[in-house]
Amino acid sequence: MAKKTDEIWATGRRKCAVARVRLQAGTGKIVVNGKEMNEYFPIESLCGFVMQVLKVAEQEGKVDITANICGGGMAGQAGALRHGVARALVTMDEDLKAKLKAAGMMTRDSRVKERKKSGQPGARRRFQFSKR
Repeated sequence: MAKKTDEIWATGRRKCAVARVRLQAGTGKIVVNGKEMNEYFPIESLCGFVMQVLKVAEQEGKVDITANICGGGMAGQAGALRHGVARALVTMDEDLKAKLKAAGMMTRDSRVKERKKSGQPGARRRFQFSKR
C-alpha cells in the first residue's frame, strides 16, 4: 500500500521545457534537479521570475519546492517551473486561483519555435528572389 503524504505534485510547461514540481510545507527551500535554485539558475532575473509566484501567493518561506526539469533552455525551464509551482499552489489552496490567474501565472505560454520548411533556409526566410 502507498503511504499518504502531504506532498502536492504538478506539471508546468513552457516552450520545450517540462517541470515536474513537488510542493510541501516547509521553510522555503527550492531544489531544482538536485541543486539549489540560485545554483541551477545563475541569472538573478530567472530566480526572480520563479519567485514571483510565491510573492503573489504570499507563500515565501512557507513551502519547500523540489523540481525535475528537462528540455528547453534556461528561460524556458524557469517559465516551466513558475507554471508548475502556480498549479501546485492552486491544488494546495483553491482560493489562490483568482489571484494567480489575474497575475497571468496560470496560463501556459504555448509559443514554440516554428519548424524549418524544406527548400527554405529557415522557418519563414526565403531565398533571395531573382527576376533574371
